[in-house]
Amino acid sequence: MVKSEIVAQLKERIINKTLNLIDVREQVEYAQGHVPGAVNMPLSNFESSCESLSKDKTYHIICQSGGRSVQAAAYLSNKGYDVVNVVGGTSAWTAPLERGCM
Repeated sequence: MVKSEIVAQLKERIINKTLNLIDVREQVEYAQGHVPGAVNMPLSNFESSCESLSKDKTYHIICQSGGRSVQAAAYLSNKGYDVVNVVGGTSAWTAPLERGCM
């Protein structure tokens, strides 16, 4: 079972960039606005891009509302990664979003 937290529980750590936040939305969606500090790893090529992740870290996975992030989190969890699905996703973020690609 994949762990989950709501955006509000993570807000301070997100703002302070003290967690590893992965946004699995497509690059165009990400560029239009993402939670500050999030790294874009689109679900469409997630299997190959996630190979660069370390099993020694915890990753928080976010998307627009929680559907794609739970898929990515389950995939990583099954591969032995420590992951947390961010419930509510970017839609639940109440502070300003960053724009552009990282």
